Amino acid sequence: MTQAPGPTSPYHHGDLRAACLRAARELLEEDGSAALSLRAVARRAGVSATAPYRHFADRDALVSAVAAEGYRELATVLTAAHPSPTTPDELATVAVAYVHFALDHPALFRAMFAEPCDPTDAERAAATTAMRQYVRDLVRSVFPDFPQADPDALATSMWALVHGLAFLHLDGKLDASTPATVAHQVGAAVHAVLAVSSPTTPPSSD
Repeated sequence: MTQAPGPTSPYHHGDLRAACLRAARELLEEDGSAALSLRAVARRAGVSATAPYRHFADRDALVSAVAAEGYRELATVLTAAHPSPTTPDELATVAVAYVHFALDHPALFRAMFAEPCDPTDAERAAATTAMRQYVRDLVRSVFPDFPQADPDALATSMWALVHGLAFLHLDGKLDASTPATVAHQVGAAVHAVLAVSSPTTPPSSD
């Protein structure tokens, strides 16, 4: 079995950008965002202190690239949870996958949503746009009986709910002791919101 390169392993394979991103991800997971700098990334990747600047103008640009990777990975996880949800149960399944992703990759998740970034970074902008469109399409599939609702506002509301649940679990405000506990709490929250927002059926006149 090939052993993963350690902190001082030299950079060999020719893809400097990928090596820097991998080093940044390792530093995030090990020590959090405080340890992340271009100089630290260079040391971890085994390259000169100036080498990362060939691809990243500053720390914000590096974080933006890491965040873009995270958005794409999150989209893959959500699609794997259910490729085309159309029911509340299926929506809850996707919500659970979102929260589990946050708990499985806490430092990456915080970098995606809580770290300063480069607002002009095209890669990150494309990844976040794709995520917003995914949520919008998902909501329209699950709520076909709400044509009067603003789809963007509805998508924002559902994303805010699930995203808030993710951070409540990350920050220890909700029990994250087991995956089953998390799944129960997230599923129950989604179903509770859907229950109070669903149109009521008028009583029968018979």
